[in-house]
Amino acid sequence: MRQHATPYLHLAPALLAIVLTTVYPLVSALITSFRHWRLNETREAGEFVGLQQYERVFTDGTFGNSAWVTLQFTVISVVLSVGLGLGIALVLNNRTRLSALTKALLILPFAVAPALKGFSWRFMLNPDTGVYDQMVDTILPFADDINWLGDPFWALMVIALTEVWGWAPLIALMLLGGLGSISPEVRDAVRVDGANAWQEFWRVTLPLLRPLLLVVVFLKAVFSVKIFDQVVTTTGGGPGRATETLNFFAYSQGFTFLDIGYASAVSWVIVVVLGVLATLYLFAMAKQEAK
Repeated sequence: MRQHATPYLHLAPALLAIVLTTVYPLVSALITSFRHWRLNETREAGEFVGLQQYERVFTDGTFGNSAWVTLQFTVISVVLSVGLGLGIALVLNNRTRLSALTKALLILPFAVAPALKGFSWRFMLNPDTGVYDQMVDTILPFADDINWLGDPFWALMVIALTEVWGWAPLIALMLLGGLGSISPEVRDAVRVDGANAWQEFWRVTLPLLRPLLLVVVFLKAVFSVKIFDQVVTTTGGGPGRATETLNFFAYSQGFTFLDIGYASAVSWVIVVVLGVLATLYLFAMAKQEAK
């Protein structure tokens, strides 16, 4: 009996940590989402309102704006990060073994704290003191007229580019491992048949990389939906609401407007969105394995 219980005792600390840091907050937020509770009131003062908070979510234009901003950001950052990462991986795959220093340099942008990335880019793009404008004045004179953080379009692009800067090298390393697992004999056979570089990529490389690409796209999409730190430190959701993502919207509702009940409802909508993404990923992987 004691032997059967030993594995569970070893798992108990980890399970307890998961319950305290994940399960309990999720359940607590779900309960709170059914109440009209403000953060400056006692918890007992929150009135039970049923599904009213969720009805408000789907009729609130500001939530719709945040959802649209998040969708735009996710598409831009996923496409650019995966595309650039794949390009870097293809270039590096033609080289000999990468040194440990090269790999460390590739992963360094991802290792930088998201908040620090935001502060750094905000400092570089400052129209008065930023080093970016000083460098490009002579190279791209037209760029001097761009208000990088004050224009709605460019502000969103800047946040997306901070993500691309951090993720593309990491994705390149992940895909480089996949490229290294492709048998040289398969490539040689295609070349013997007269395939050029593009045909080799389309017929051999891409199909064999597809399972890994699905993993990469899913991970990047999840992290894009969850983005928060760069928004806070780079634009603060502005100009206006141009960069107010779902996570930032939930945060502002809870800690700026103190409407913690509504913020909890928004948070659970985000959880459902992430659950849908996970389901689509599992479905795609199952379909891929069935082929």
